Amino acid sequence: MSSTSATITSTMATTPSATSDELRFGTTDYVVFTLMLGTSATIGIYFGFFAKAKNTTEEYLRGGKKMQTLPIAISLVASQLSGIAIMSVPAETYSFGINYFFMVISMVAVVPILNYIIVPVFYENNVSNCYEVSDDSIISKSYLHHLSFQYLEERFSKLTRQLVTVTFVMNSCLMLPVIMFIPSLAFSQVTGMNIHHINVIVSSVCVFYTMLGGIKAVVWTDVVQGCIMLISVVLVGVLGVMQTGGLGAVMENASLGGRLKLDLRLDPRIRITAWNAFWGGLFMWTGHIGLNQSCVQRIVSLPSLRQAKRSLVIAGFGFIIIMAINSFTGIIMFARYYGCDPMLAGMVSKPDKMMPFFIQDIMGNLIGMPGLFISCVFSAALSTLSANLNSLAGVIYFDYIRPFIRHTETRANATMKLTIIAMGLYCVVGGYAVQNFSSIIQTVITITGINTGAVVAVFFLGMLYPRANSKVAVTSLIFSVLVMFCIICKGQMNFKAGYVKYEGLPNSLDQCDAPQFQVILNAIHNNRTTPITPTPAPEVPPLVTGAFESNREFSIFEISFYWYKVIGILVTILWAVPASYIFKIDPKELSSPKMFAPFIRKFMKAHQATELEELPLNGDKLKEKQELHIDLTKFQKEKNGSN
Repeated sequence: MSSTSATITSTMATTPSATSDELRFGTTDYVVFTLMLGTSATIGIYFGFFAKAKNTTEEYLRGGKKMQTLPIAISLVASQLSGIAIMSVPAETYSFGINYFFMVISMVAVVPILNYIIVPVFYENNVSNCYEVSDDSIISKSYLHHLSFQYLEERFSKLTRQLVTVTFVMNSCLMLPVIMFIPSLAFSQVTGMNIHHINVIVSSVCVFYTMLGGIKAVVWTDVVQGCIMLISVVLVGVLGVMQTGGLGAVMENASLGGRLKLDLRLDPRIRITAWNAFWGGLFMWTGHIGLNQSCVQRIVSLPSLRQAKRSLVIAGFGFIIIMAINSFTGIIMFARYYGCDPMLAGMVSKPDKMMPFFIQDIMGNLIGMPGLFISCVFSAALSTLSANLNSLAGVIYFDYIRPFIRHTETRANATMKLTIIAMGLYCVVGGYAVQNFSSIIQTVITITGINTGAVVAVFFLGMLYPRANSKVAVTSLIFSVLVMFCIICKGQMNFKAGYVKYEGLPNSLDQCDAPQFQVILNAIHNNRTTPITPTPAPEVPPLVTGAFESNREFSIFEISFYWYKVIGILVTILWAVPASYIFKIDPKELSSPKMFAPFIRKFMKAHQATELEELPLNGDKLKEKQELHIDLTKFQKEKNGSN
């Protein structure tokens, strides 16, 4: 064992009777965990019964457009730091090294894209739901002066909006069970409880406060949970470094284990490199924050564009800080177990379960701290889950239910709450499928890779490319989704056939004789496990695409899943540009300059901008706007008369 490893301060039991049972929740941990869930439920009760303003969809979905900058910023960070980030990101760097940091760094480029391209367009068009049905009709008198000009339908067509809405609902349905399963996995690791029983309890709490309180409950719960996450992540990092012998010991062990090696190779089949992490992260965060309804709903709940930009800058800094610490935690975790891997010892079944084990190891002697960290994981999951449930309910109601019923505010709120309950039940059932996934982070990025690139590209076409029209948008979106679906499905078939195998960087058990690892030693003895020795390589190595190299002929079906979003965007653009010269712009489809990013308008001809400003999007919309103007005038007269 290295000299630095020998300086590790023990927090485990050192008696011969120590077993893995010692790494379990205590009474204090249960109390801390229960208090966290109770706080979330209390916030929902407060905003649902005591602090609620008017019972309107505007109040439920946008908080009356009176939210504040800092809470929204914290909420944006918390909504992106799901249990996947807290649990699976450290597992990723533990197994595959430091290159994931470039996905975090990509946020530096994401914030300017949001502030100077996407958010100004949404604000100037008063978009409250980037997928919402925009028929410019009156939801209710109280909602009359908050008309929503839904972007994709106004810029392109109703069909474009419907297709993107379908992808949002599809992604949400695929992702929600995964988001909920991660904290249940963590809780099961430290308590031994059945994962699906935990799923039922936590889904119920989340559905409860989301259903009652709307966006205000979601945001303020995010504030509480965001603070818990920040404290937990920082504390884990600091204690981990201290108990691994200091930062020098961490860096030395991580370097010896190959976890600090930057991979700058251009082979797209390598699982993660600096290139696919940065570019994949750039488009992933752009889609998740700037174009995902759950985040757009928060951003436009602020009173002004200036506040929205400020909130995004704060959120960007917060995201980078927390995710950088969280990513480095995986490096610390490897340095702690360098030469004594709990997975090889049979104490942890897969990397996604390493974090709970690590927490119990380094914090088990601090009363209540393991409970605080598991609360952190649950906070992250509840934040993401509540945000998606809240926004999904709004999208489903406005797109698929409202056109077929007589709308009232009471009926709208009741319908959205029933939708949230139904999705909560779905999350519980979906957990039975998620438990079979080997890598959560790989599953998540793969699922979202089907359509995220196409959706981001279509919004960019609308805001940056005036030649794009509805036919271009619809055909490029369909083409990209179909291409990515084929690539991903064939890729998964190759995984199943064994042509692609992602095995992490090696670790061993040859240094488990130190007293610091007595628990792991006892587990090896109790399970009759012996250190695993490498299998001699065969004379003719098998043809396999691995995490770090491939000896197979190049195939696009074996490229890394980190490239999926980039490919989705490229495929969309490669179709859209030539298609824009084939499908000519119909004068009826000409869009207002407000539909384009501010800097694009500067390059538009003056006469073109004037014509676009004066022309309606189409004849039907002109008629609707005229009818709306009449309704608005009547409403103002009634209001003045009552006053």
